[in-house]
Amino acid sequence: MNPADKKTLKAKAHTLKPVVMIGQSGLTVPVLAEIELALNCHELIKVKIRQERDERKPIIEQIGAETEAELVQTIGQMAVFYRPNPDK
Repeated sequence: MNPADKKTLKAKAHTLKPVVMIGQSGLTVPVLAEIELALNCHELIKVKIRQERDERKPIIEQIGAETEAELVQTIGQMAVFYRPNPDK
């Protein structure tokens, strides 16, 4: 993804509300399934990660690896992911 694409996606994500929230249980199989479903439906999603700062980065990396989604941006507890839907 080139910088211009990322800039466009960041602008689109600005108005989005978090679709998935990761709580104290962390990244579980049902949460990953919900992220997959959200990416299939919306392509661009916001995920709120309610963990300590040092625990967020591994979770974000795992989401990207498991879902094959690209990380667009992180701000505080929010992470924005993008994965194009091949069916659209």
